[in-house]
Amino acid sequence: MNRDPGLQPERTVLAWRRTALAYTVVALLAGRLAVQRHHPVGLLAALALWAVALVVSYRRAPRGLMAITTMGYAVLGALLLW
Repeated sequence: MNRDPGLQPERTVLAWRRTALAYTVVALLAGRLAVQRHHPVGLLAALALWAVALVVSYRRAPRGLMAITTMGYAVLGALLLW
């Protein structure tokens, strides 16, 4: 018996693309804040976290990396605002 996967795989792919888009917006905002505060390390950190988020979203890397990326953005934002 063949199993019909239906639309679930497509919905999953679209959900991860929306997640990648949200991380792109967060990276742009963090990068803008880093530039305004003249903090080049913060800009590099924002770009690195964004790259990890994209890899997780498109390569189906371990999902724990996405949680680490989220916490990294939280710490980066706190440091940039401090």
